[in-house]
Amino acid sequence: MPTTSTTSPASTHPNHATAEAEPGLPFPQRYHAIIVVALGITLAVLDGAIANVALPTIARNLNASAASSIWIVNAYQLSVTISLLPLASLGDRIGYRRVYLWGLALFTVASLGCALATSLPALAIARMVQGFGGAGIMSVNTALVRMIYPRSKLGRGVAINAMVVAIASAVGPTVASGVLSVASWPWLFAINVPIGIAACVLGMRALPFNPRHPAPYDYWSAVLNALVFGLLIFAVDGLGHGERRAWVAAEFVAALVIGWFFVRRQLSQPAPLLPVDLLGIPVFALSVGTSICTFCAQTLAFVALPFLMQDTFGLSQVQTGLLMTPWPLVIIGAAPLAGWLSDHYPAGLLGGIGLALFTLGLVLLATLGAHPSAFDIGWRMALCGVGFGTFQSPNNRLMLSSAPRERSGGASGMLSTARLSGQTLGAALVALIFGVAPEHGPTAALYVATVFAAVAAVISTLRLVPANSAPTRM
Repeated sequence: MPTTSTTSPASTHPNHATAEAEPGLPFPQRYHAIIVVALGITLAVLDGAIANVALPTIARNLNASAASSIWIVNAYQLSVTISLLPLASLGDRIGYRRVYLWGLALFTVASLGCALATSLPALAIARMVQGFGGAGIMSVNTALVRMIYPRSKLGRGVAINAMVVAIASAVGPTVASGVLSVASWPWLFAINVPIGIAACVLGMRALPFNPRHPAPYDYWSAVLNALVFGLLIFAVDGLGHGERRAWVAAEFVAALVIGWFFVRRQLSQPAPLLPVDLLGIPVFALSVGTSICTFCAQTLAFVALPFLMQDTFGLSQVQTGLLMTPWPLVIIGAAPLAGWLSDHYPAGLLGGIGLALFTLGLVLLATLGAHPSAFDIGWRMALCGVGFGTFQSPNNRLMLSSAPRERSGGASGMLSTARLSGQTLGAALVALIFGVAPEHGPTAALYVATVFAAVAAVISTLRLVPANSAPTRM
């Protein structure tokens, strides 16, 4: 018989709301609210995928070099990364609804600016503004899910979120190709405007209000956070684009030094911007570690696989795209099932099983022969998708439910930051591996991804240990 997860500490944490105090929204407001959340996260995720695919077309149209056009992507990533935690912390104080709607409105206006841009600098600036809007959406979207759904059905809400992200990631290249086949590149951004306006109007009526944390906002921490994550992004970008090693090393060292002061400051705050208080809850800390390792493994694989398929197996770009599709496609089916299961079974168990499957899939991809068939590649990709999808929803649900209700914004921001941290680490490791062993880089990267996935599986199962199931305060 299914048992309730021992890793959901709502009833034992002294500041944690009980299940009865988390009733969620009534129908049909619940449906309207989750539609708004889904539309916002779709825009934020889809826009990143579209920009990557359309980069060569945009660069040619604006007479920009390939190297300089990278800033169309980097400007968005930079502003998202440096503002995620500050905006999540702001949501705890002024309300998730307000941060989300302002982020959605800013994203919509910036999308219009991108569509009207006539030069690379103008487009890069509009993309940076768009990134701040996207951070407003992503920083509190899962905190809103916690307000929308009752605790007993929280896994389903988190699963919908994960499924929407997977769908947006999977169809991004197809949408970009379809739009570019019938219209010019500005329409890639212009299509966001009517969707964003509709989501804002519906959101003002449907999104819930939330209890707010009384602590004052820490602006100095927001500055330190931006410096730390900004330096890390520049260092990783430089590592991947052949920047002088001494300069890259200096950026990493500066990030570490500022990061030390940043963490020290957080320890003295009642509701810190970097949620070190939540990291004192064992299951929360283990869930963050699981997420970082898993997304690192995913990025290592996603970057390495196209090189393996095209350079080693001799496949075309179209074949490569089709053969990588089973991974995100399977997540669409696995995420809702895992979300339903996470309302009945421990996240540590579900995550451990999923990550074991993910590890097996990566090993099988790394050990493919010299001339694999499409079927050989496809079912291995699907196995990775099943494993990843089984891990994601339970892990996200546990991260949210293990935090006090008034700190849901911090938990939501940390969820997104853990994902971005894992992806940044994975990108840095790929650049390092390809630089050290270019001939065997893709295979080596897949083996390293396997190690990270296996470590994630072990960390996930540690959440089943009773000592790690009960939350503690720092």
